[in-house]
Amino acid sequence: MSVTLAYLADYLDAELHGPADREVAGLGTLASAGGDRLSFLANPRYRGQLETTGAGAVLLRADQVEHCPTAALVVDDPYMAYARVSHVFDTAPAPDAGVHPAALVAPSAKVPASASIGPNVVIEADVVLGEGVVVGANTVIGARTELGDGCHIWPNVTIYHGVTIGPRTIIHAHCVVGADGFGFAPGPGGWTKIAQVGGVRIGADVEIGAGTTIDRGAIDDTVIGNGVILDNQIQVAHNVVIGDFTAIAGKVGIAGSSRIGSQCMIGGAVGISGHLEICDRVQVLGMSLVSRSITEPGTYGSALPVDKQDRYRRNVARFRHLDELHRRVRKLERGAGD
Repeated sequence: MSVTLAYLADYLDAELHGPADREVAGLGTLASAGGDRLSFLANPRYRGQLETTGAGAVLLRADQVEHCPTAALVVDDPYMAYARVSHVFDTAPAPDAGVHPAALVAPSAKVPASASIGPNVVIEADVVLGEGVVVGANTVIGARTELGDGCHIWPNVTIYHGVTIGPRTIIHAHCVVGADGFGFAPGPGGWTKIAQVGGVRIGADVEIGAGTTIDRGAIDDTVIGNGVILDNQIQVAHNVVIGDFTAIAGKVGIAGSSRIGSQCMIGGAVGISGHLEICDRVQVLGMSLVSRSITEPGTYGSALPVDKQDRYRRNVARFRHLDELHRRVRKLERGAGD
């Protein structure tokens, strides 16, 4: 699909510098875009690429117009404008409303005519789907689960019983929502399973990446707030609570009953221990281990950056002597005070 720059200027409320009737048919980077592509400059470090770009038009700030050799759409926030305009050129096929003949829908389930139900979908008893819900092929939706208006469930997702999902939430392929939490009581004869009688509550406008698992609560529900974005392959254990608009990158593991505040950003492969709290507006750097509660907003990190092997091994050896060194320094300090 091609659109004119005049259309994009109106869509983005942008100031157009260039021919209004020029058409662009998609997106491209500054380095690779051809004349029929729209690009953007969000970071001034890439101004060199702007100066040589072959794009048909570029989204940028007013202070970069003089460096742009092509048409410019001037906006206050080029990255946000790019995010908005990306939907104009989205290539994902639009699903047709209706229930595929190969789907299995329980008689007691409520499926509106506007919903799109793909092949081999299983919808169990007393499920309630909102208007315009899309359920991709091979997905299973367990009994008594409710999906709000406009939810999009991609193929091969498993949603267990008693899950509530707010409107416009997106769940990508191979996610599992509502599986049993890791609850077992130890005894002399081994482990006794604890029935997980809670559910999962997911808010509105949430996006959950492929392969992520969200366990149901042991007693109370596991809760994902409004506007939360979860990357791929995240583990959310039972009774975890994640506050509104928090973003969590891939491979993060959150142990049971921990609470993460609103507007937090958790970097990739972070481990969060159980039964702790992270307050609002906390950023945790990738590969960190959070082993105690964080009570003040700010940026936290604990991982060592990559280094040459010989230097890293020397430093690791020195870490083993930190306690001894600390005692010696304290002893010297007390002696100096005398």
